[in-house]
Amino acid sequence: MLTLCIRYRFNPDKISGIQEYFENEQCVIERSGGKVVGYFLPTDFAGPTDEAIGLIDIPSIAVYEDYRQRLADDPEHKANLAALTKSGATVSMVRSFIRRVPVR
Repeated sequence: MLTLCIRYRFNPDKISGIQEYFENEQCVIERSGGKVVGYFLPTDFAGPTDEAIGLIDIPSIAVYEDYRQRLADDPEHKANLAALTKSGATVSMVRSFIRRVPVR
């Protein structure tokens, strides 16, 4: 199992736009073959207020390649991206894979 880690940078004055995107995108991700671990928004009391993280479990690189294509072709995903753009959140995304350390 791999975990896709997506780091988002956005306009903190438009946090409601990114939150709505996260809420709406989860069912699309699941339908496309990913399993949402969670989305995490910043707090006002510690750390940067313009960064968020999404974690998505993907069984393998082969599944990830299929997932990316299915996501790109999904009309709801396209609508979610359009709404995010319209919100003015001005989002940038950086994707990487991470792996879990076993719990003892």
